[in-house]
Parts: sequence; C-alpha cells; structure tokens
Amino acid sequence: MVDVTGKDETVRTAVAEGWLRMEAETLAALVEGRTPKGEALSVARIAGIQAGKRTDQLIPLCHALPGASVTVSMEPDPELPGVRARAEARYRGRTGVEMEALTAVSVSLLTLYDMCKALDRGMILGEIRLLSKAGGQSGDWSV
Repeated sequence: MVDVTGKDETVRTAVAEGWLRMEAETLAALVEGRTPKGEALSVARIAGIQAGKRTDQLIPLCHALPGASVTVSMEPDPELPGVRARAEARYRGRTGVEMEALTAVSVSLLTLYDMCKALDRGMILGEIRLLSKAGGQSGDWSV
C-alpha cells in the first residue's frame, strides 16, 4: 500500500463513465420498468454508489476513504442502444478517488446487466474510463 502520510490533505474529485449496449427491445423494457427483476435503473444507481464507497473492500491495497461522496447517474441512450453511466467521487484527504469513481461506474453497469440478462444475454459493457481527476500532488487531469 502506498504511504500517503506525507501528502497534504486536499479536496480530490474524479469523474468516470461507461456504457452498456443492449438490444433496442431490452432498452425499451428497461425504460418502461418491465425487467424481470424490477426497476433496474434505480437499483443500479444505488449499487454503484455502494460499491464506490466500498472500493477498499473490493480492490486490494486501495485506501479506505471514510466520508467520501459518490454520485452515479444512469441515462438511457437510444442511439447505442443502451445506458450510459457516469460517476463522480469526491473526498478531502491524502489520496485520490479515481478507483472509487471507476468502481461505481463498473458495478452500476454490472448490476444493469444482471437485472436485464433474462431479456438479453448479448449485452456489452464498454468504454469504462476515467474522464477527469482533480486535487493532489499530481494536479488536475482530463481526457
């Protein structure tokens, strides 16, 4: 684990995104709340937030970040067709929150897959990536 005790506490933010491509009929069922497991978008959003806040328990050697803020948005995109997920993690401390944002996006999309797989086993997860990070010694970064 990286020793961060010598670093200054700063406000750190990270934004990540990704998508889940599916059949148009699956997207329609998702938007209309007709998936076999229930209202999937809300459940996936909450799953992403929970995962982002528990990243240290999922990924070895990640620092625990008590009090970190994680938000997730899920937007249906008929042009994919599918859903785009975006997560922002925010924390005041000595280490970055990139892994929390990436984990939140990943788990939210995996949750959607799980909740829709009875309708469409050919769904594809894609383009999970960090869009930006701010704060800390290395400064700001964005795509």
